[in-house]
Amino acid sequence: MKQTDLFDHALHQRLRREAPLAARMRPRTLEEYVGQEHILGEGKLLRRAILADRLFSSILLWGPPGSGKTTLAMVIANQTRSHFETLSAVLDGKARLREVIAAALERRRLHNRRTILFVDEVHRWNKAQQDALLPHVENGTVTLIGATTENPFFEVNAALVSRSRIFRLHPLEDRHVRALLERALRDPQRGYGGQAVQVEAEALDHLVRVAAGDARNALNALELAIESTPPAEDGRIHITLEVAQESIQQRAVLYDKDGDAHYDTISAFIKSVRGSDPDAALYWLAKMLYAGEDPRFIVRRLLILAAEDVGLADPQGLVVASAAAQAFEYIGLPEGIFPLVEATLYLATAPKSNTTTAYFKAWQKIAEEGAGEVPDHLKDPSRDARAFGHGQAYRYPHEAPDHFLPQQYLPDALLGTYFYRPSGQGYEREIARRLEAWRAAQREALGLTHTVDLPDLPQDLIEKLKRQSR
Repeated sequence: MKQTDLFDHALHQRLRREAPLAARMRPRTLEEYVGQEHILGEGKLLRRAILADRLFSSILLWGPPGSGKTTLAMVIANQTRSHFETLSAVLDGKARLREVIAAALERRRLHNRRTILFVDEVHRWNKAQQDALLPHVENGTVTLIGATTENPFFEVNAALVSRSRIFRLHPLEDRHVRALLERALRDPQRGYGGQAVQVEAEALDHLVRVAAGDARNALNALELAIESTPPAEDGRIHITLEVAQESIQQRAVLYDKDGDAHYDTISAFIKSVRGSDPDAALYWLAKMLYAGEDPRFIVRRLLILAAEDVGLADPQGLVVASAAAQAFEYIGLPEGIFPLVEATLYLATAPKSNTTTAYFKAWQKIAEEGAGEVPDHLKDPSRDARAFGHGQAYRYPHEAPDHFLPQQYLPDALLGTYFYRPSGQGYEREIARRLEAWRAAQREALGLTHTVDLPDLPQDLIEKLKRQSR
């Protein structure tokens, strides 16, 4: 062995010994791999493909940090007879990709040996970089294993997605994290099995609970606790609950402000408020603020909800949400949380009505039939009153004792058409009573014998019309 090879070998061995615990304890085989039974359990497709070394189609591993994506790729690397290459989308660009592809082509030509290419954080490559990979995946030069924490349907080239099988990894369950910690404490070569380490049950429970399904987070905390604790007089390293709490002081919350966690959490929050569950609403609000979400984003969504989902069942909902928005601007964090909480609780416990979506019935009517002519008596009289009589037949409602005079307000073709139908919730019950009396008087005054009460639109159509009305 050459002297340089000896030095390289010694360096490699030293780096392995000095690697973080999470890296040293990374499972090397499917038997060591913990969790993700839904894709790796006995008889599952991916497990069969790995064990048979028949991973011919590209795959995308999608899951949160610490769920085992890179570990699974390394297990495949250890299992396969194909050449295995690793790229980091954070560190490697198109130049390095070209080198890997050239070597893969040469390897296939000379030795008929396949290449599996693992790209970590593949969503971080831009469209041009992902496009550069596409033809080589398509023609089989490489079999891609892409790892991503983001939804590949949004963050990965659609062509790559269509040519890959997507496997979703979930956060590890507490029992999985506990098994990994206990393995690290037992293993004499890679873990602490050769040292006198005693971890209290409460301390281990705390590490498992606060890690929130992130194996790397749990192992890093265990390593910090052990390495920073001096041995006692008996030579033992004793890890108490207090030490564990110091080692993993704050639970890491998966929350990328541009990713799935952001949109999923605000969706859960709004649906909880809409569903009149104040407890769930407070939980999702706390998660967002804990993770550093901009409170202004939250209060904007509350303003929308107050008008769309509470509506006239409680008109004060919009007032409370608006006041919370203004109060937050005056106060800021941390005390500004209280107006947000008050608005959240008020709206969650308020009667609900979405009758403001009646607007989209009118929008759809115009889109389908065009806009109708304004009746002459409603037109502006300041310009054409003398020549055309615009506005002359208009009757001023405030001249009536009840401030209501029945007359025509819709175009002729839409007379008797009702877009708004009050709900029976909260204040809208009173609105329904008044409106029915006014509509009855209007039908009598105009001689209407036929009316059209337009049905509510399905929610998916309302969402489509919302987008069109921007």
